[in-house]
Amino acid sequence: MSDPALTYSPDQAHAHDRISEMLRSTGIDLEDDLLTPPRDGKTEVMAVIGKAGSGKTLLLAQLYKALRQAGVEIVSGDWEGKRRPDRRTLAILAPTNKAASVLRTRGVPATTIHRILYTPVYDPEYERIADWLAGQGERPEIEKLSDQALDRAHAFYQTNNSIPGALAAAGLRGSDFISGWKRREEPLDVGFVDEASMLDEKQLADLTEIFPTLLLFGDPAQLPPVKGEGGGMVFDSLPAPARLELSRVHRQDADNPILDLAHALADPEVDFHTFERLVEEAAARDERVVRAQRVEVDMMARSPVLVWRNATRIRLINAFRAVHGAPDTALLPGEPLICDGLELPLKHRKKRLDLEARGLIKGAQVIYLGPGRKPGFSRLHVIGAEEPQISAASIVKIEKPGEEEPFIPFAAGMGATFLHGAAVTIHKAQGSQWRDVQVFSPDIYAAARMGRSEAGQPLWKRLAYVAITRAEERLLWVVRNRLSKPLEPLSVDDLRAAPAPLALENET
Repeated sequence: MSDPALTYSPDQAHAHDRISEMLRSTGIDLEDDLLTPPRDGKTEVMAVIGKAGSGKTLLLAQLYKALRQAGVEIVSGDWEGKRRPDRRTLAILAPTNKAASVLRTRGVPATTIHRILYTPVYDPEYERIADWLAGQGERPEIEKLSDQALDRAHAFYQTNNSIPGALAAAGLRGSDFISGWKRREEPLDVGFVDEASMLDEKQLADLTEIFPTLLLFGDPAQLPPVKGEGGGMVFDSLPAPARLELSRVHRQDADNPILDLAHALADPEVDFHTFERLVEEAAARDERVVRAQRVEVDMMARSPVLVWRNATRIRLINAFRAVHGAPDTALLPGEPLICDGLELPLKHRKKRLDLEARGLIKGAQVIYLGPGRKPGFSRLHVIGAEEPQISAASIVKIEKPGEEEPFIPFAAGMGATFLHGAAVTIHKAQGSQWRDVQVFSPDIYAAARMGRSEAGQPLWKRLAYVAITRAEERLLWVVRNRLSKPLEPLSVDDLRAAPAPLALENET
């Protein structure tokens, strides 16, 4: 294994050594690439915490590579190979599809927490194809599939390492080869959880039932989960030796004006007006920061405006729909939505698991593609999902300024519920990143004037920190309550290259 000192800063190298020591005690030796059977014992939870730019993702990625090199089997949420008594396993998780997709773009095979808690049940005939693709069986003969279809599946898997994607390339739909979902019964060995600041105590308890060794990666400066107790995060209660802190010392982060602004918020002498001057100075010297006089409406279709107050969110959404000429009675293809949960009775538990496993979990970002074949169904593109295009029963709620009840342009009797996603609260934006991010500054100022604190920090600073660190490349700090006119109509052309839709309409 390569020497971590060649890549790591001192705090990362220390964290790597501590984690390696923990893994060695469970029978996974990264130094000698040696695996031994797991040892019975209590659950061990360790956390790597640090602010934006401190190198948490780099450390996670390097540890994943080291575990894979040592022979640890990587378990995804799509398909799990045959269990062997000598195998050791790792799953890399994130709370949302978008957060998992950010890791996947960096070469880390992440999935959502839900896709590990609930595993797919494959039709036995098509499971033979999965075994063959994964090198655990002979090439099968399937009556419904030609040799050419199997060749397409094999070619896809060699490039993308996705069983569902390979079966889709063979011409199958998800409902053909996945017969249902079940809660995981057998534990795995090691779990990595990114964006752990979003976890609540219930989710942590679920994870510790599955993983005897759990490693959390989180940012202590973010907003605590809405369901969290006392305004804290799950890793706050860990003993000091189990919290490995990283500081920002990485060369690759130097001269990044967005991270400079994020870290400036830690200075107790910086008030809101001082911070706005820092934004203005950064914008004058670097195009990656923009002090914007208005909200750019064309960006809102794929990158929502980040706000604090619900009233602001609703006003911006209605302004976005108005300038695009969207009717009250329908959605336009290309409009963004946010999944607000599932409205299904208990007797439809299988349907709930199916929808959640395909990405329709609360907070999922979705693009409306058009109506489905059945009344109340919508064709949707789930942002960040590995098989993003689905058709599902939908209840779409359009909130109106000053009205307590949302307007519902169309709805199924039950199914996934959606709010409009052209603007979202900063709380809901946690775990997501976009190339360009617009932050509505008047809302941050309103929080500053209220003088509220959260977990011992001024609320406006935590809001500003989370909001600006959602930007990967460019930050637009919007200072005026204005909206531009669209330069082009809404479209779904940027989503055309996605895999073929997975039909859900024929399921009960």
